[in-house]
Amino acid sequence: MSKDSIISLKNITVSFHGQTILKDFNLDIKDGEFVTLLGSSGCGKTTTLRIIGGFVKPDSGEILFAGKNVNNLPAHKREVNTIFQNYALFPHLNVYENIAFGMRLHKKSEDDIKEQVTKMLKVVSLPGFENRNVSSLSGGQQQRVAIARALVNHPKVLLLDEPLGALDLKLRKDMQTELKNIQKQMGITFIFVTHDQEEALSMSDTVVVMDKGSIQQIGSPQSIYNEPENAFVADFIGESNIIDGIMRKDYLVEFAGKEFDCLDSGFDKDEKVDVVIRPEDIEVSPPTSGHISGVVTSVTFKGVHYEIIVDIDGFKWMIQSTESQNPGDTIGLILQPDDIHIMKKSKYSGEFGDYSAFSDEMYEVYKEKKKKNKKRVGGKK
Repeated sequence: MSKDSIISLKNITVSFHGQTILKDFNLDIKDGEFVTLLGSSGCGKTTTLRIIGGFVKPDSGEILFAGKNVNNLPAHKREVNTIFQNYALFPHLNVYENIAFGMRLHKKSEDDIKEQVTKMLKVVSLPGFENRNVSSLSGGQQQRVAIARALVNHPKVLLLDEPLGALDLKLRKDMQTELKNIQKQMGITFIFVTHDQEEALSMSDTVVVMDKGSIQQIGSPQSIYNEPENAFVADFIGESNIIDGIMRKDYLVEFAGKEFDCLDSGFDKDEKVDVVIRPEDIEVSPPTSGHISGVVTSVTFKGVHYEIIVDIDGFKWMIQSTESQNPGDTIGLILQPDDIHIMKKSKYSGEFGDYSAFSDEMYEVYKEKKKKNKKRVGGKK
């Protein structure tokens, strides 16, 4: 455990009804940072949060809080508070009493309660709301009350289990900024759970990408986006074209029938790799001046850009461009060395990155077809 880690999970294993949720799970969380556990439903992120909060006891492994084992410490004795998606406010109490509830449990004086509740109302931008009934508040205001109630006892760690899920899009974005500001102002460690990639990238100091109970990558939002470690991370964080390639030598990769300069090294000569190219990094050109060319199959207007699907030798690429194209047109694609990111092959290789199917439902059908084709051709993945 590093000196500045406040929470450390060591070799955690958890099973429910015979199904392993987390296995040999390890994670260090630094004091005072905003950490997001990011992944799809069932990946184990909420279970991880509940282990930290004391609501789930692991089958094996250690939970360390500031270096001390807290495996057997009940939830109410941990210096942790939790905000759930439904806020869990008391409808029979006004805003003041909702926030003061925890302090009353700890038998704080009325003067101390008044001082801290008044302070928290300012922190969450709700001064003057003391006597409001919580049921009369908007969703965003109710969430602010929940945050104030969770922070008023000054926990060392605040756990947030998809707290923005019930809000509309604009309010979600407002609250993303608000939560980050509150975290910086209070200097408390925030551990945030979400399946929303944009939310994770915009709010976090550190993002922990999870799949099927395992951590796929830990890093800053910038490193997770720009340097994904495998095809799952590249696909889950934003959009990615993920193409089969061969690393001919350091700084030279072959894919789509051409060789390209890149910025990657350290691979074996002629090693098979996954090549990641973000849709926004591709420059469209006339077919004769592009490095490669293909046929436009569909164009979708997304407001700030067009999403253009291009067929290149049967592989469907996505391009994001401010200029529209016409389906059926042949266009060129220009790729610079810093547009190309090389990853080692992984168990996720071949599952992502081809936009032949452009909906979640159809993509699952597409992946199943690919698996069947692999078995038919080689007998193995």
